[in-house]
Amino acid sequence: MRFYDQHGVITAHRTAGGQRRFDDDAACLIKVAKLAQRVGLTVREIADLFSTVPRDPKPADWARVAATLVQEAEARTAALRVRLDELSAGSKLCTIDAGANRPTE
Repeated sequence: MRFYDQHGVITAHRTAGGQRRFDDDAACLIKVAKLAQRVGLTVREIADLFSTVPRDPKPADWARVAATLVQEAEARTAALRVRLDELSAGSKLCTIDAGANRPTE
């Protein structure tokens, strides 16, 4: 939880004794954040996405977050399919010009 707090995904409140206290929705936010990480978003991107969610989110707010995650997952999946097609094509993965690495005299 401290990790997500440090990166602005969730927010802790300090008690008079210095202990961290998290809102009830912190567990839900972390669950969504972990899903977003599996989609491929960075913690910074997740914090930015969550910054648009109001403090008392409504179903429409979560629907917008879900739509963003689905769109991102689909875009990354499409890019991965292109790379898989390149790998499956049987052509060279890269071409190295042996003369390009020789020192000039």
